[in-house]
Amino acid sequence: MDTLSTSRRGFLRGSAQASLLGTLSGMGLLGAAAPARAAVTDYKALVCLYMFGGNDGNNMIVPLDSAHYAKYSAARGAAGLALSTSAKTLLAPRTATLRAVPDALAQSFGFHYGMPEIDALFGQGEVAAVLNVGSLRQPLTKAQYVAGTAIPPQLFSHPDQTLQNQAGTPAGAGTGWGGRLLDVLGGAGRLDAVSVGAGGLFVEGASVHGNRLPESGELSLAGMNFWPQAEADTRRDALRQILASESPNLMANAANKALLQGMDLVTDLSKANAATPLNTVFPGFALATQLHTVAQLIRQRAAQGPGRQVFFVSIGGFDTHGGQAYQQWDVLRQVSQSVAAFQQALGEIGHKQDVTTFTMSDFGRTLAANSGGTDHAWGNHHLVIGAAVKGGVYGKFPDFTLGGPDDATGRGVWIPQFSNQQVGATLGRWFGADPEMLASQVFKNELAKFAVSDLGFMG
Repeated sequence: MDTLSTSRRGFLRGSAQASLLGTLSGMGLLGAAAPARAAVTDYKALVCLYMFGGNDGNNMIVPLDSAHYAKYSAARGAAGLALSTSAKTLLAPRTATLRAVPDALAQSFGFHYGMPEIDALFGQGEVAAVLNVGSLRQPLTKAQYVAGTAIPPQLFSHPDQTLQNQAGTPAGAGTGWGGRLLDVLGGAGRLDAVSVGAGGLFVEGASVHGNRLPESGELSLAGMNFWPQAEADTRRDALRQILASESPNLMANAANKALLQGMDLVTDLSKANAATPLNTVFPGFALATQLHTVAQLIRQRAAQGPGRQVFFVSIGGFDTHGGQAYQQWDVLRQVSQSVAAFQQALGEIGHKQDVTTFTMSDFGRTLAANSGGTDHAWGNHHLVIGAAVKGGVYGKFPDFTLGGPDDATGRGVWIPQFSNQQVGATLGRWFGADPEMLASQVFKNELAKFAVSDLGFMG
């Protein structure tokens, strides 16, 4: 049998690891119980857009009122990171009423100048900006943080915070909250939980096993694509028989299943796209290619009737300790243009109302700058995009006073006002999970610690 190419081998190894987590969890080997399930009567999808490295939310969404902007400019101006307030150069000012907070204040703000497409979608009511979100065990004050009360573990650590975000708990877990949503809503098909590009724990459930595709949706196996076609088909059939056979080795079975499902998924996707290609033109970024593949998978699955899908796509480059002025602009423009194309494609296939995309990142970054960049921080601002979104700004901007009531360390490390669980539960309610499911099965009794479990940004 011909060997897999090196790049494909790495991809398949990641697929097998993701599938193995779900397989072992579903067997109870990771302590997971089989969840109760609820039938769904319509189609919906969630797309997690992960920004690897820790996006600087302080520059993605900038408050423009005089008090906030003066403190922002003082902290960042010397390092060249403070964005101008000029509508004609860097930021297009907007005013929105802050929601999900006790007093409904009007707040002037602007999106980063690299995100005009996101700004336009906000103007159409299809973007919610959720302010100062992060890993929390419970609501936390500055005094409690100083006293060491209920602080989440491993703050400021890229791998730990990445796992906590996707798991939906302030500690690591073997499953992700997107996969657990499918556990309770009946998802079980090979199109239901998919990582495109990098693998994501987000799509792994206790009984639902995530599949992984290359960002282009294409997977070639060495020795399987030569002429004559009959010989290639014979080799593929032989490989399928080997992969479908059971062995006493659970890890081998999980790896074989991942490859077999991936082969089937890629074959079906290629046929569907060849028959009816998308007309939407996507930019030439890796993230855009991933979202193009997701749009194809949504069209394919939605045509089969009621159901649920969760996706994980990603982009790196957000660990901006230096050179942030250019680097963040570059990656944020890729996010903005890619998401705008994705929204257009969803309109083309008739599913804008059924699909919601949301951003996630390791953590925020310090308001205080260092030599042209920023350091690891905590609370961060995130975006929720889709036609079902109640557009607006949710929550308050931090005080922006270094060492003030919202700052954990004196460098502009914001103590989150909202937890990852609250954001996930708001999306989960729209997705079809009821409050009991969300509390006990999806977020593992973490939601009860917060007075509000629905922040109101979904219709």
